[in-house]
Amino acid sequence: MAKSLSSLWLKSMRRMGRVQQVQGRRLFQSLVPAVAASPVRRAKPVKLPRPKAVKALRKPAAPPARAVSGLPGTWQKAYFSVPAAGQLAPARRMLYWLYLPAAASAAPRPLVVMLHGCQQTATDFAIATRMNQLAERKGFAVLYPHQSATADAHRCWHWYQRATQEGQGDVRLIAEMMAHVQAKHALDPARTYVAGLSAGAGLANILALRYPGLVAAVGLHSAPVFGTTDSPMSAYRAMQHGAGAAHSEAARSFTAALPAFPGMPAILIHGARDAVVRRINMAQLTEQFTIFNAAAITRPEPVLRRYLARATGRHPRHAYESTTYYAGRKPQLVSCEIEHLGHAWSGGDGSVDFSAPEGPDATLMMWTFFAHHRRPAEG
Repeated sequence: MAKSLSSLWLKSMRRMGRVQQVQGRRLFQSLVPAVAASPVRRAKPVKLPRPKAVKALRKPAAPPARAVSGLPGTWQKAYFSVPAAGQLAPARRMLYWLYLPAAASAAPRPLVVMLHGCQQTATDFAIATRMNQLAERKGFAVLYPHQSATADAHRCWHWYQRATQEGQGDVRLIAEMMAHVQAKHALDPARTYVAGLSAGAGLANILALRYPGLVAAVGLHSAPVFGTTDSPMSAYRAMQHGAGAAHSEAARSFTAALPAFPGMPAILIHGARDAVVRRINMAQLTEQFTIFNAAAITRPEPVLRRYLARATGRHPRHAYESTTYYAGRKPQLVSCEIEHLGHAWSGGDGSVDFSAPEGPDATLMMWTFFAHHRRPAEG
């Protein structure tokens, strides 16, 4: 099976450029986890159990200099632990990094949760997105959950598994981690946002939809379509070809099962030349989020905007086009397609993988969108 899937992948990627071919092949291979996931029970988007305390490292490792170079804030490394199923089962734990800006704040700070992609670490993602630098300027905290190589050899989040899509596994663990970090650092529970890249975006989407009482808005960069996969092979097909008509059925089934779902503001960013997660995924995600947010969207016709490329100057950028659906005067759903961008974070640090230095700046775009939205402390 592994051999045939690899052959299928190589055939489909033959027309790519050399760099994207290598990245795409690695990403597909990483869809098959090295360790089989433990069976989990069906989850419900309800109140979270009281999490156990974080067990910090006794001797924290020195933070990577490049991740916090020139930043006065605090860069913390710790583990979050919860019991596994059953009282006698061993505790599950996950490493995370947290950035807290240096400037004092009279009001509770917002929190942005960042989920890295395959072949990345939490610190890689901090460097690539420059989210810590923006957090220092704007005054919000940033949480980076870290997928271990034990859970997946390529550090992929298992967004395509059915149990994960139902809110179990890493989704539930990260939701509990978020609640704990909010309480420990007195962060604003009404202003918590989740963002991710690729597999991290797939998991961020599930986290926002399954725990809308915790998340005020979500940002998805190069994300796969939601709710249509249950295996590595179906995940590959969705990434390359979309989900056909199944994407709208999955969205309607989700909202039908949760009639009290409050909606989820979302910004979607995708490269027009992404050969790993193709652009049809963003088109289908846009349609899914119009269904999720149907009760909130007040203008059925979206506003289209086009921005020209800028080849010179301090901040060169690709041309891009955005489609915005409004709830009153507030953007509820933004879909942004960037010309000439492959499978990489737009406007990021080009010295690391899966990050393109040319703009537009996806980090700033996401925060600008997030700042419009608040969620009640209890949802």
